[in-house]
Amino acid sequence: MYELVIIGSGCAGLSAIIYAKRAMLNAVIIEKNYNGAGQITESEQVDNYPGLYAESGFDLGNKFREHAKKVGAEFINAEVIDITNDNNIYNIKCSDNSVISARTVIYAAGCKHRKLNIIGEKELIGKGVSYCAICDGAFYKDKTVAVIGGGDTALSEAVLLSKTANKVYLIHRRDKFRANKVLQEKVRSTDNIEIILSAIPMQIIGAKNVESIDLIINNERKRLCIDGVFIAVGYVPNSNIVKDMVDLDNNGYIIADESGKTSKNGFFVAGDVRQKQLRQIVTAVSDGANCVASVERYLENLI
Repeated sequence: MYELVIIGSGCAGLSAIIYAKRAMLNAVIIEKNYNGAGQITESEQVDNYPGLYAESGFDLGNKFREHAKKVGAEFINAEVIDITNDNNIYNIKCSDNSVISARTVIYAAGCKHRKLNIIGEKELIGKGVSYCAICDGAFYKDKTVAVIGGGDTALSEAVLLSKTANKVYLIHRRDKFRANKVLQEKVRSTDNIEIILSAIPMQIIGAKNVESIDLIINNERKRLCIDGVFIAVGYVPNSNIVKDMVDLDNNGYIIADESGKTSKNGFFVAGDVRQKQLRQIVTAVSDGANCVASVERYLENLI
């Protein structure tokens, strides 16, 4: 029986386990990806986390994990498939059929990439369709690629790909970007990035690999010949497993304030899966710390 189980080892989960160990809590962290450190590892460069300017996301994620190990964090490599509560005890069932029990849970399972759900997307994943430029960008040296999306992630991916690809189409369904102004200026000043606004992707085409993409622009269908397409249209919270346990907002994010307290006693939420205004590394690590403080107060009142 643990005092605390943390689900997810991204920035929020790793921050939580570090604070939990400092608080001398009997805690464990469960993560389905071996040695995983969350989506931060997909970032080529992190320049908005104080004191660590221009750090590689992969390196920063590994530093977080190493920090957790140094303070004695216990990791379980497994996928959580069910969570139940019986008399204020949480039972977390994993994919290997093991069941881990705890008095409290910090749910930091994050989000997954949102899909376009258009023809050819699913069929060509790994054959030219990607959701991570830092993971797959090297395969497109001197080739032509498209990036779909209008937020920070999409524009960052376009800039990254422009360093190796011959041509980058940046496609957004709206008439202006949501990304920060610095990124927008960077994109507009990069010669081999062509911006296509007010364009709706309709189909990704290819026999064995991506060959082209069809768009609707001003009610007309246009086909672009490309070698790969990187989809960056946001994220979907990994909250389905707890939808019957805690309150969610209309977009599936778990409702909680900065304390991490959800509608279920003893169940706390941290990181990108929480309903909040800003989803960044700095807010994720803050969530993890705040949740542990809430866990401590909860356990003190429970005992």
